[in-house]
Amino acid sequence: MDTMLLRILASTIVVSLLIFIILIIKKLLNNHMTVKAHYHIWYFLCIPILATFLPWSYLRLGDGSRYFKSLLFFHRDAPSKSEGMNGVDASKAPNSDLLHDFTVSVNKSTPDFVYHTFFTVWVIGVVLFVVAAVYSNYQIYQMKKSAAAVHNQKLNELLEACKELVGVKRNIRLRETSLITSPITVGIFQPYIFLPSKTGEAFSVTDLKYVFLHELYHHKSKDLFVNYVMWLFRIIYWFNPFVWYALKRIRFDRELACDASVLNLLDESGYIEYGHTIIRFADKKYDRTLEQFAPGIGGTRKQITQRIQCIASFSRDSLLLKWKSKAICAVLGIVVLLLAPITTVIASSDDVYRFSGNNAVYEDLSSYFKGYKGSFVLYDPSKNQYQIYNREMSEQRTSPDSTYKIYSALFALESNVISANNNEQVWDGKIYPFSEWNQNQNLATALSRSVNWYFQNTDRKVGRKQLQDYFQKIKYGNEDLSGNLDSYWMESSLKISPIEQVQLLSQLEENQWNFKAENINAVKKAIFIDVQKNGQLYGKTGTGMINGKNVNGWFIGFVEKGDDRFYFAINIQNRNGQAQGSKAAEIAKQILHHKKIY
Repeated sequence: MDTMLLRILASTIVVSLLIFIILIIKKLLNNHMTVKAHYHIWYFLCIPILATFLPWSYLRLGDGSRYFKSLLFFHRDAPSKSEGMNGVDASKAPNSDLLHDFTVSVNKSTPDFVYHTFFTVWVIGVVLFVVAAVYSNYQIYQMKKSAAAVHNQKLNELLEACKELVGVKRNIRLRETSLITSPITVGIFQPYIFLPSKTGEAFSVTDLKYVFLHELYHHKSKDLFVNYVMWLFRIIYWFNPFVWYALKRIRFDRELACDASVLNLLDESGYIEYGHTIIRFADKKYDRTLEQFAPGIGGTRKQITQRIQCIASFSRDSLLLKWKSKAICAVLGIVVLLLAPITTVIASSDDVYRFSGNNAVYEDLSSYFKGYKGSFVLYDPSKNQYQIYNREMSEQRTSPDSTYKIYSALFALESNVISANNNEQVWDGKIYPFSEWNQNQNLATALSRSVNWYFQNTDRKVGRKQLQDYFQKIKYGNEDLSGNLDSYWMESSLKISPIEQVQLLSQLEENQWNFKAENINAVKKAIFIDVQKNGQLYGKTGTGMINGKNVNGWFIGFVEKGDDRFYFAINIQNRNGQAQGSKAAEIAKQILHHKKIY
């Protein structure tokens, strides 16, 4: 829930920042932009919405996204002490420590109910504005049904002449209705121009000519489509006053741009006549529920006054002014591209791993998971087949917790921070919650006892940049190390799915990354658990504890049976605080036993 709220927050920051930048540009460079550029510059606000749907992962923008996440999210989840799991022994003697829980809580200062409350309020607002949008479109639909076709031959001929003058080739239906007092235009796929009843009698042919020219330019400029995009902004950001102000400015700039387009078709004597026509529709407002979807020539007295002032000072755009406008928009475009990595935070789809499932068998193992929400993935490379319980959860990325230490150890070995034969670290004397941690450690004992301080030290020595390179090399989950360097793996930024856990274990065992064989063997020896007649078990548990509750339990590993390998990952979750890695290991061993694997 908090992830969703953070995305909404990040989106709001980006949108608000863009609005501020656009307003500053419009203010400072007012005389260096055409009237149309003042309107079209608002189109850049569409970028945050588009960012929600574009496949950023294929555009190789992940590094930028992670960088901006580190700036925006300021490491909310700081560990109270540490978090842990289980460990290992370098010998073939059974190592039960790997199935024990060495777990310390991370603290979230904001209770979950706060996130739920804010999210619920946002959803309620979205629903209300969606209902308002549906109601407005229903009114437009009813208007279309009740409006009468205009049979006045002169008006229809005038409309056709205006269409040719503007360059509109689509069929525009002309209708009259008593539901409005000012002309409006509606319909993206089937355009309509609605006139108030008896308009043909109340206004001259010249007035109607200007009305038609104005409404036709709304169609030509795709302003009706823009209206729906604006409403989408209103729905998503209904709580943001900057968005409300921006939408008001957009509507006004749209009318100014439309006026300028009409004036470009007229000579100077026509400017006055056009202005008088607009004045006739001052304060003749249609139903406000239609205002957001149906642009028209009318407006409030204040709006009309400003438009008349612009008409009075109108001059045709010079070539230099047009080029200035293009240059300003180009510069703003560059700024938006620089902000794009922030917008990827909104749309990041890295919480889910998209698994093809072509070589998978899905099975029901729910009887093993009573009281837990869980998933289980087993991979048999000899058959190139996955056996999966709960596909949705098996694709869902979550914090790896201490299972990440397998790879933290490997990266420390590869970067020569430690070596297979020289990997002892001296305890600094700080008292930790487990007596096993309060002593010198080597790689075997650190993995066996899941000693947080050992791997935090090695991570610092390896450095964030090189760690990032390693995580990208092996494609570890979302590869997001933007959290605190001491805790990014503890219910923080780094996330991985059970399917990916299994795939990585397979690649680790086969050394598909071309790491040093001695380093692979050192890590493998450190995660050896036990040997039975059915095979040898290797693995690592992980427990995510938040505010004193065990909410996330992992057990990942593999079984060696002669020349065969079986790779597995199990994840369990429980809001009541019972999801330990040891429990995940217990369930996994039951499943492996019943499958006659171990």
